[in-house]
Amino acid sequence: MGEAKIGVIGGSGLYQIEGLQDVREVRMSTPFGEPSETITLGELEGNGIAFLPRHGKGHRISPSEIPVRANVYALKALGVEWIISVSAVGSLKEEIHPLDLVIPDQLIDRTKSRTNTFFGNGLVAHVGLAEPFCPVLSRILFEAASSEGVRTHRGGTGVVMEGPLFSTKAESILYRSWGASMVGMTALPEAKLAREAEICYATLAFVTDYDCWHQSEKLVTVEEVVANLLRSAAVSKSILKRAVPMVPAERDCACAHALKDAIITAPEYIPAKIKEDLALLIGKYVK
Repeated sequence: MGEAKIGVIGGSGLYQIEGLQDVREVRMSTPFGEPSETITLGELEGNGIAFLPRHGKGHRISPSEIPVRANVYALKALGVEWIISVSAVGSLKEEIHPLDLVIPDQLIDRTKSRTNTFFGNGLVAHVGLAEPFCPVLSRILFEAASSEGVRTHRGGTGVVMEGPLFSTKAESILYRSWGASMVGMTALPEAKLAREAEICYATLAFVTDYDCWHQSEKLVTVEEVVANLLRSAAVSKSILKRAVPMVPAERDCACAHALKDAIITAPEYIPAKIKEDLALLIGKYVK
C-alpha cells in the first residue's frame, strides 16, 4: 500500500499531534487476525504516519491479549519501515525517577504465554536479536526528547513481564540484581516481531512510578500513576512531532535486512499457505 513510513504504537489520542493533516482511519485484516484497533493515518511535515493504540480504544485489551502479530503485520502492509513504541514502565533504579523517560537498548523476556514469532508451521527462521532496538531510531528519539527538555536516560535494560498483575517484591528485587533499569509488559513480543518483519523499532518508555522494590515513605497511588500516564502522553506528542522529521528517508541499519540468511527451510519444503500468508515478509527472499 505504501501509506506510511513511520508507525507509532501506543495509547489513543496520539493522532491529535498539532500539524497532523489528512487524518483518516483504515480497518485492516491480516493472516493473523485483526489489529488491536483501526489504524489512524495522517501526514506530518510530509511524512506519512500510522497510529495504532495497542490496547484498543478505551484500553480494553490486556497485555497478554494484544494481537501483536496482526499489529506489526498490518503496519508492514501499510509500508511502515520505522515503529516508535510509546509505553509506561516502572523504574528499577533510584536515579530513574517517575516522569523520566528511558530509551532502552536491551530487553529480558519474562513473558510466558505470548506467540513471539511469525514463523513455524513448516517454515523455520532464526533472526538475530542481539540488539533488539534500532540504534538509529533510538538515537533520534533520544535527541528529540532531550531537545524537548525531558529528563531522558539513554540505554538501559527493560524487563518485560507477563502481567496483568504487577511484580512481587521478590521479583522486583531479582530484576534489580540483574542490573535492569525498568519493568513493563508490552515491549515483547513487539520488538521480536518488528525485527522479523525487518522494521526498525525503538521505544519511548515513560516512567510512571518506582516498582515495588522501592522503600519510600509514601506509597504511590493508582491516581498518581494515572496522572503521570496522562502527563507522559502529552509529552510524547511533542517528542514525536520533533522526531518524525529527523527519520532518514533511506535505511542503512541491520534491521532493514534482518531476514537475509535467516530462513533455514528449503523453499521447496515451505507449505504454499505459509508462503502466501508471509509473502509480505519473505517475498524478496523466497519465491
